[in-house]
Amino acid sequence: MSSDYAKQLGAKLRAIRTQQGLSLHGVEEKSQGRWKAVVVGSYERGDRAVTVQRLAELAEFYGVPVQELLPGGTPGGAAEPPPRLVLDLERLTQVPSEKAGPLQRYAATIQSQRGDYNGKVLSIRQDDLRTLAVIYDQSPSILTEQLISWGVLNPDARRAVRDEDAG
Repeated sequence: MSSDYAKQLGAKLRAIRTQQGLSLHGVEEKSQGRWKAVVVGSYERGDRAVTVQRLAELAEFYGVPVQELLPGGTPGGAAEPPPRLVLDLERLTQVPSEKAGPLQRYAATIQSQRGDYNGKVLSIRQDDLRTLAVIYDQSPSILTEQLISWGVLNPDARRAVRDEDAG
């Protein structure tokens, strides 16, 4: 394994761990000692090679598909990853509930499913945006504009919706 690849793999591992709000010691505790903090840390730094078997076990522990941990992302190497769709949950609380109620309930459901209660932002997927568009009885691009106007979605999200419409 090249050191660049090991470092990229490690960065993915660290991103998944921190996204789940776990410290290295938290991983060791949650896994009841199966994953030692020092070992996971060395994988994340790219100092230690991880076997395919151990990577699959880590993916299962984190509850993510193995391909989420692999560097390089999409086959064929997309020129630029689509912008992330990130909801500003703090701004969402300032939008009148008669407008934002369905989005607030949907976001709360996602947070519950993920166990993600940071309360500031929430990443959503293209599929989530399409589902919300159905709930709001609007096209994804019109809903995106509405969410941007409320200040709960970054204007970069327009690019993600354009990419989706083009695809």
